[in-house]
Amino acid sequence: MITILDKMIAQDLLKTLLAVLSVLVVIIVSQGFIRILDKAIQGLISNKTLLSILGFKTIIASVAFLPAAVFMTILMVLGRLYRDQEMSAIFSAGGGPGSIYKAVFLMVFPLTVLAAGLSLYVAPWAESRIAELMHQDEESSDLRGLSAGKFSEYSQGDLVVYVEKIDADKNMTDVFVQNRQHGKIEIINAKAGRLKDLPDGSYMILEQGERIQGQPGAVNYVIEQFNEYAVRIDTKKTALNFAREAFAIDVLAKSELIMDVAELQRRFSIPAGIMLLSFIAVPLAQISPRGGIYGNMLVGFLIYFSYGNFVRVSQTWVAKEAIPVWVGGFGVNLILLFIGLVLLARLYGGHWLIIKAKAKVGL
Repeated sequence: MITILDKMIAQDLLKTLLAVLSVLVVIIVSQGFIRILDKAIQGLISNKTLLSILGFKTIIASVAFLPAAVFMTILMVLGRLYRDQEMSAIFSAGGGPGSIYKAVFLMVFPLTVLAAGLSLYVAPWAESRIAELMHQDEESSDLRGLSAGKFSEYSQGDLVVYVEKIDADKNMTDVFVQNRQHGKIEIINAKAGRLKDLPDGSYMILEQGERIQGQPGAVNYVIEQFNEYAVRIDTKKTALNFAREAFAIDVLAKSELIMDVAELQRRFSIPAGIMLLSFIAVPLAQISPRGGIYGNMLVGFLIYFSYGNFVRVSQTWVAKEAIPVWVGGFGVNLILLFIGLVLLARLYGGHWLIIKAKAKVGL
């Protein structure tokens, strides 16, 4: 039965979680977005793709930092309850550790299920979409980066374009083109131009100009006037390679490669981390009245960063076959569970834990 206390703590946790997660995601995504923005400035990524990648990066960062956000949220909310003596009132009214755990896991349980779905399915899908978008833009990068007042090279330097003016629709005015093909060079001056995608490729359509073609060192040049002339821009052909983080869950489950097993463990560590860090955060949040809300936040940071580093190290060791697979999957989580039991014993006494354990097994 859900009580008023359960609803109050769960709602406070949810509100704080949204705020903490938003701050973490903005900080992390902003750092990565600067590198992506630099590629967009160089013409390697289109503006449309830029916004899509930003959205997918936000999803990936939200999933990755969800355990940290939950851990910090519980420490902050329960720490405030201890500071304001609200926890003392709860215990005086007959509440206990079980009541606090019930309220906390009222939010944590569905969040863990959601995190499992995001980690196993949504985050890999976002990684694969980023790889596909980057691949598409890499192949069509020769069609971007064109700006007025500067020389732009395309097709690995065989095509050089200078445009005096260009509008938002890529309509060009006063265009100069140097195109090298089969050992010959053609120089084109045109009053106007535009980019156009045709079934057999992408072209620069030039209008009202002059074309001069010849071979360097020779005297036989072709000079002609034209009303419309098309210059083909070859797109680059590259292979689409997905990182292991973008592999679908069914591919990893069927694979026998140790690297795929390590990646599968990484994805499962996110929902497991939410459960175990929440279990630790409840006794860790107890502080003295003079300690403030963030009295044990430093200890919490040390525990989380140690846990995160141990998870990454264990997965690396699993990939290198330095430790058995089961140690990489359960070793760090068992250590975290042990730390939680030690904190509970410190807070409520070992005798209380023994009594509760006997009551659960019916002894």
